[in-house]
Amino acid sequence: MVIEKLGQRGDGLTHVDGRLVVVPFALPGETVAQDAGHFRIATTSPDRVQPFCPVFGICGGCKFQHLAQVPYAAWKREQLIEALNGQGIKIDVAALIDAHGAGRRRASFHVRRVNEVWQAGFMAEKSHDLVAIQYCPILVPRLAKAPELAASFGPLLGNCDVVLTAMDNGIDVYVKADSQAVDQHFAQFRRMMETYGVIRVAVNAEIVSQGQAPVLKIGSAVLSPPPGTFLQATSLGEETLASLVMGRLGKSRNVLDLFCGVGPFALRMAEKTKVLAIDSDKKAVAALADTLRHAKGLKPVQTETRDLFKMPLTFIELADYDCVVFDPPRAGAEAQCRQLAKSKVRNVIAVACDTQSFARDARVLIEGGYRLTTVTPVDQFKYSPHVEIVAHFTRAPKNSG
Repeated sequence: MVIEKLGQRGDGLTHVDGRLVVVPFALPGETVAQDAGHFRIATTSPDRVQPFCPVFGICGGCKFQHLAQVPYAAWKREQLIEALNGQGIKIDVAALIDAHGAGRRRASFHVRRVNEVWQAGFMAEKSHDLVAIQYCPILVPRLAKAPELAASFGPLLGNCDVVLTAMDNGIDVYVKADSQAVDQHFAQFRRMMETYGVIRVAVNAEIVSQGQAPVLKIGSAVLSPPPGTFLQATSLGEETLASLVMGRLGKSRNVLDLFCGVGPFALRMAEKTKVLAIDSDKKAVAALADTLRHAKGLKPVQTETRDLFKMPLTFIELADYDCVVFDPPRAGAEAQCRQLAKSKVRNVIAVACDTQSFARDARVLIEGGYRLTTVTPVDQFKYSPHVEIVAHFTRAPKNSG
């Protein structure tokens, strides 16, 4: 059988006797044989390249190290085009921007005891089997010993998940475990911090050891994020998304930043304009507010905690703003977009991480009178099927009558 195309998850797809067959890691044009229930690539595509990771195809992480860069970028862009076409939206989608940079600055490891040895790694595809690793080549250099560091929490806390984030001044550790950290662990935590350049350890949201507050520079401000907070996957990804947003602000003078998180957009936009930043994450909003208290040279920024899924800003509340920026989770911002569609806001900048929910939200805005002017895909989750999106919507002024 010959692979016809790549599916939305990056697997090869073909049809046999009218039945869809999914072949993991097969590429379009390749011939696949099936022996005893197992697939075997019989003839390879010229687009196939040698993966650079020894556990590629096993660890359940990367999906595309075997595909050459040009067809890979084209496939990611095409996923966005297909999602928009599915909603009846036709637009010239920009070329994919590579925002991998120095690598991922965050990784989440599963820590389990395997053959009496505590190991860290990722779960195999569609499995709960741990694939232990010694090194992950798509992480930033600061996380070179990340699996070793994560595994060291096993003897202390048992089975756990360890999230490691490379901050500007060291590694931030957030552990989710069934057991709690107790006093006798603190000495081990301190030794680990000295060995691996860790600046803070939090277990189940409680800070149990800290040498110094983690910091990240965002624009001209310096943020100290709370444990476990959401950050963009790569530094270059954050900078690229922010640059695209800033480039579409125009002459906006009063901006709403919805689903603002710790403020990667709000802190930069405040260098040019007034901002109201809103998110449901109380700790993230508090960290943003604290950053603003110490920042200098910014326009006024207000913060608010609000669940925008349950309580989107109404079209009446939107009346005082000339620009809205929103960056929701994968579920998108349908409820908020329905209020925007009723509003007079002239400038809307959407940041999204899911092509399907973005396309749905875009259709809501367009049906409400907006015009989609630009759509740019950004690749910060390189070698995965995921793509970030920045889109710009404009509308003519609505008549007050």
